[in-house]
Amino acid sequence: MATEPRHPVTEQRTLIERRRELQALDAAFEELRRTTDGVPRVRRRGLLAFSGPAGLGKTALITQARERAAASGFTVLSGRGGETEQGSAFRVVRQLVQPWLARMEGAELRALLGSWYDVMAGVLGLEARGPAPAPDPTGVREGLDWVMTRLIMKKAPVVLLLDDLHWADTESLSWLGSFASRIDDLPLLIVIAYRPDELPSDAGELRTLVGHHGDRLQDLAHLTADGVAQIIRNEVGEAAEDVFCKECWSATGGSPFETVELAIGLGERKLSGTADDLPAMRELAAAIKGPGLIERLERLDTATVRFAHTAAVLGSPFSPQLAATIAVLGEEAAAEATQKLRAARILADGRGPEGELEFVHPLIATTIYRSIRTGFRAGLHNAAAEAVLAAGYGPTAAARHLLEVPCEGSTETVACLREAAREYLRAGATEAARRLLDRAMQEPPLPEDRAAVLHELACATFLIEPTATVRHLRQALAEPDVDPDLRASIVYRLTTALAHTDRMAEAVAVAAEEARQATNPRVKLRMQADQFVWSTMRADDPDSPARSRTLARLAEQLPGRRLEERYILGLRAWDAVLRGEPRRTALTYAEKSLRGGMSWTDENRGFEVPLSVALVFMYADQPRRAEELFEKGIAECAGKGWHGSHLAFGQTIAGYVRYHRGCLAEAEELVREGLRIADKVEGVVAAQWYGVSVLIQTLLARGRIAEARALADDHHFGEMAPNAVIYPDPRTVYAELLLAEGRHAEAAKLLSAVGNWLDERAWRNPAWCPWQLRLATALAATAPDAAIAHARDAVRRAQHFGAASIVGQALHTLAEVTGGTAALELYAQAVDHLEQSPAAYELARAQIGHGAALSRNGRLQEAADRLYQGLEGAVHCGAEGLAARARAELSAAGLRPLPLRYVQVDTLTVQERRTAELSVQGHPVAVIAKELRLTEQGVRQLLSSVYRKAGTDAAGLAGFLKGGPHHRP
Repeated sequence: MATEPRHPVTEQRTLIERRRELQALDAAFEELRRTTDGVPRVRRRGLLAFSGPAGLGKTALITQARERAAASGFTVLSGRGGETEQGSAFRVVRQLVQPWLARMEGAELRALLGSWYDVMAGVLGLEARGPAPAPDPTGVREGLDWVMTRLIMKKAPVVLLLDDLHWADTESLSWLGSFASRIDDLPLLIVIAYRPDELPSDAGELRTLVGHHGDRLQDLAHLTADGVAQIIRNEVGEAAEDVFCKECWSATGGSPFETVELAIGLGERKLSGTADDLPAMRELAAAIKGPGLIERLERLDTATVRFAHTAAVLGSPFSPQLAATIAVLGEEAAAEATQKLRAARILADGRGPEGELEFVHPLIATTIYRSIRTGFRAGLHNAAAEAVLAAGYGPTAAARHLLEVPCEGSTETVACLREAAREYLRAGATEAARRLLDRAMQEPPLPEDRAAVLHELACATFLIEPTATVRHLRQALAEPDVDPDLRASIVYRLTTALAHTDRMAEAVAVAAEEARQATNPRVKLRMQADQFVWSTMRADDPDSPARSRTLARLAEQLPGRRLEERYILGLRAWDAVLRGEPRRTALTYAEKSLRGGMSWTDENRGFEVPLSVALVFMYADQPRRAEELFEKGIAECAGKGWHGSHLAFGQTIAGYVRYHRGCLAEAEELVREGLRIADKVEGVVAAQWYGVSVLIQTLLARGRIAEARALADDHHFGEMAPNAVIYPDPRTVYAELLLAEGRHAEAAKLLSAVGNWLDERAWRNPAWCPWQLRLATALAATAPDAAIAHARDAVRRAQHFGAASIVGQALHTLAEVTGGTAALELYAQAVDHLEQSPAAYELARAQIGHGAALSRNGRLQEAADRLYQGLEGAVHCGAEGLAARARAELSAAGLRPLPLRYVQVDTLTVQERRTAELSVQGHPVAVIAKELRLTEQGVRQLLSSVYRKAGTDAAGLAGFLKGGPHHRP
């Protein structure tokens, strides 16, 4: 028998009966080449898939693809799934990119990854430059999209080869499914091979993608009898008899892998293919796979069998040195075993640069692995875990082996699994971390470590199984003698998980009980803060006024030096806004809470309080300050790779701030982006409520009522009310939609219910929820006295809060429901207040309303001035419907719209800046007018423009001017 290894005939000759598949490959390469060469034709198909059961030649086709791509000058990235390594997160992704990243110098690598370097270090196996952030799954996907797109554009055109995709790790498969939707826009061809019946259940995105490229799916067929005969005769000679070849076809079932292996075996035995050779042929065929393969392996010596078993445990490709260490073989014995396994066509040289070995075919690896006795296999996995740790491969490489080892109460095993889970969490691989920590709990850990391990397990399950998170954290809290800081973190995560699963009352109860039991003042304060957070967000809080009084008393005593104190102060500021206390009170507490800072990405505190503090400034007529805080918070989230629910909230509420400033087009863009992110992230229902509420309000302001209705219907908005407090309040927003559609009675009923709910909570700020203003509008035609009463009460509440924007809006509504000549002064007051605020859209609305009222009372010149002002403002804001109303009012009064005079920029003119500086210095309008040689009305108009451009009222103007030279010539 020949002892030299033989290459399969498929590597030497054209593949048999695969002409259709090879033509598809060539066509795909030609399409990629023409697109890259600039032919003016959009390439729309960037995927080619080969599917079929084991042994039909998928790997051979991937090999052909690699060779033809290289010959065409394409860059080749390749990866391969492994049956025993499906639990190794991002293993296939790393196979794709690490060889190319390893060739880059540090500066080139950092330039390629840019701001994603630190976020993606854990995912790609790179050395982090500092404490590695823990990105969320959405951040990981977007980071990988960035890295892969940059690499593709740098190395274009690129062919990405993925073999045995059914064995790819979950994380790589999930990323590929989402990224592949972009491939038609890139100079990229993805070629995949997989067994369709073995694709995991969570590969839905990939199945959809393959279905979308249905004409690029190649289902491989078994070889015909003629095809098998051709392979047999290529190896043993043309004299092989037809009957013999037909029996070979029967023995192999037309499997290309088995046929090739059989042909090589026949050649090595010098058989000629006659009827006399049939018994030997059947013996060879039986030894290719299954029990026959194991019998063939066990005929070799013990050391060689042990080496083969170790190789199967390690998985392809593997280091022969590492396998020798685990198998307890010396260098010569390992080399001899390797040679024998090569000759037996069990092992072959790998494609890596470090001398790795791999199995000739995955079927062989699977058969050998499954043949190892259970106890011996577990021992090999245990030895492999120790060996890979000693060799410096890291805890994640060891952990996959430890998952196959029986539980023995080993503290070393628990420590390794926990460290590997931390690495996976830093890489955003929450499911992989969960598997390891589940196993760590089964080991089990020492009693004093149980609470910490349960807490870590809860962190891993939070985004994927929040109900399990609650269970783990309750178990952790039940452990004795938990460290106070750990206990505080457990409580925060438990209350958050309860809140996210719509169990607000339980969240409040847990925090309240922990606050009651806490003996450490700092911990007690933190528990109280958590209690206040979830009570505020709870829609059915039974004792909101009492909670507010407790919060007020507590905040009065706190200097704000510690973070726990600053959170209480921030909550006090937010509560003051909800209750409609004077805005100066709210702003004072908000500023005090920010001294010393509050992180938006503190994993043990959440972003609810920093977000609420930012919104205090928005409702208090300083939206630019709110925008600055949001920009910082969003950047902080992005820097940690948090591109899921945090970013969805950030984008949406940032859009809400722009809405308040009257920048409606920008608001719509931001909110749509927030909704897009929220729709991609599982379980962020609250973010969708926020997004839909703000977007409906924005669309209504822009006059697009039909779009707002379609959006509401698509999200079943108005059919149910969330258990959490959402802002803007969804029921009030839905009532606004009903009013826009002329359904006043329905709106009035809904708004009355909202008013009852808010009055029970003593939340009386129309800036936060203008339900009275909308109810007044709804009742104006049928119950005018009630409408006026609601509007007057709203004016009183707005004046108590003191923000000029909401006072102006309330006066505007009162003017509308009052009507007649009595309304003219109210309109004028509304415009006056709104001119002192940054609320550009509301100002334009009031100006147009005032102009229309003046026109109806015959004061056409004054009406024209107001209408022109309102028209300019409406166009600047992007309020198309409001602008159309202004033009209609002008036309009805016999007036022609003038060319618009505004300049659509937010920078101050020199004159505006000088006016602002004099105002900040405390000079009254009369003095400024004299200094600048303007009329007092001209100064007021300049200041109004400054407030809108600066995004603040007079109280925040000094801070704005300190920020830099916001002016233009």
